[in-house]
Amino acid sequence: MSAKRAERLVNLVFALLGTRQYVSAARIRATVPGYEAEDGTARADEAFKRMFERDKAELREIGVPLETGRNSFFDTEDGYRIARTDYELPEITLTGEEAAAVGLALRLWQSAQLAGAAQGALVKLRAAGVEVDVGRALPLQPRLDAGEPAFEPCYVAARDRRELSFDYARPDEDQPVRRHVQPWGVVAWHGRWYLVGHDLDRHAPRVFRLSRVTGSPRASGPAGAFEPPADLDLAAVVAGQVDGEEQLVLVAARPGAAVGLRRRATVVGTTADGDDRLQLRTTDLTALVDELAAYGPDVLVEAPAEARQGVVERLTRLAGMAPGGSVPGDAR
Repeated sequence: MSAKRAERLVNLVFALLGTRQYVSAARIRATVPGYEAEDGTARADEAFKRMFERDKAELREIGVPLETGRNSFFDTEDGYRIARTDYELPEITLTGEEAAAVGLALRLWQSAQLAGAAQGALVKLRAAGVEVDVGRALPLQPRLDAGEPAFEPCYVAARDRRELSFDYARPDEDQPVRRHVQPWGVVAWHGRWYLVGHDLDRHAPRVFRLSRVTGSPRASGPAGAFEPPADLDLAAVVAGQVDGEEQLVLVAARPGAAVGLRRRATVVGTTADGDDRLQLRTTDLTALVDELAAYGPDVLVEAPAEARQGVVERLTRLAGMAPGGSVPGDAR
């Protein structure tokens, strides 16, 4: 089965699961992506009929309970719907690891363009006057694409085994640097998405946080140009490069400021100036330094020196970019 046909069948199933009414073939044609559009010609009508008949037969063959009927005595043609009670699986019990794997798969599914197309079919049905049961409809939202613009091109390049180039902005570098990678895969780790691959310029495996990829990554070369290591464990690679030894960071925060920081900090006293002294634990010092710099004069890093210097460097670069070349506030 072609990918285009599989996508059309899934869109059709989603649309018919989301309504109690029978939906006519004409409305299905107008609302479900993938069918031959109506242009008034006999050729287009015949193409749609053949396609729709094949799709109905395919769904019934794989066990989808596609019902045919009419909503009222006045209907002049049959419509179609899927009985949700006959379609749903019985209750499934998963272990913790299985549930986590399903959850990750769902996040990947929700990032796909297919989810948006299926949801769009439901919207069109509702606009056409078909009663759509929101509670029965599948809650599909393309959430990851909005939050991580680099996700889709990186995922596709890794899937197709094509080389990838992109600009990567490290917090300790003034400008993004062009990177050329053989992408092995994309994985979520501690709430962030990472690309794992072989850096062609540095001749070694590297991990890239997708939120630091700037612009649009570009794939090049033929598909299947390389193979990842046979024993590759994406999560283990990320853990080895991202998770380091836990470090303690001591900061002074003005009263009432840095609310987000306080939620995970421990108050260990006050300074001579009346500021709150906060202790934070982190295994990703670079990320924490980025956050601390964003608070500007409301937060002063006391220790370690590495963290303090990192904040100073970031604020100094910011000062050079600002009109007049001065750091906002007193920079403490």
